[in-house]
Amino acid sequence: MARTLVLSLDGEEFPVQMQKIDREKLYGNIDIEAFDEDGAKAFLQILDADGKTLIDTGGTSLATLDEAGNSVDRKNLIPITSDGEEIEPVPSSFSAPNLLHEATIDEYLSHSVKSVYILTPPEGSDFDTLEDVLSDAIYKFDFSYRGGLEYDTAFLIGKEKTVFMVIGVNTTMKFVKLNQPSVLEPVEEQEISGEEIEFDLF
Repeated sequence: MARTLVLSLDGEEFPVQMQKIDREKLYGNIDIEAFDEDGAKAFLQILDADGKTLIDTGGTSLATLDEAGNSVDRKNLIPITSDGEEIEPVPSSFSAPNLLHEATIDEYLSHSVKSVYILTPPEGSDFDTLEDVLSDAIYKFDFSYRGGLEYDTAFLIGKEKTVFMVIGVNTTMKFVKLNQPSVLEPVEEQEISGEEIEFDLF
């Protein structure tokens, strides 16, 4: 059963369900298979560092080690900032109503899109009011699917009875003018005499 996300706007709550839009659903997908000269299906294997051992798919894994080389359970790790302060995890957005804030087009365009969802009302309910509001503005809220270290930004965009939720990450972009020349840092040239060159190194 699809999880229900609750949006809150002007004191009114709107339960919605999310349906992810995958690239495969839009453009389809292609599976590439390889066969040997006898027609048998080929499988991907990894060549070990010894140059002779072949490792099947699933034969390798990642592990977290401490300074002594001992394996560490990820549940025992504590996330910290670059200043050494502990990071407080954020809860899942499904755990409480999400307050909507009006956003600008510039805010929306300054984010890199991670995923897109279509929002639909749960069976037996309706959100015409939300659709009417979204037809005139863009709204945003902090979003985390499962909870984690930080929120992404979710933007709500409505278009003709269809509500999209676009999940994005803020992107820092630097703009340059047309035909703006690049500036190279000056490098001091050093003179090297023939006595300083050791020909034994060549």
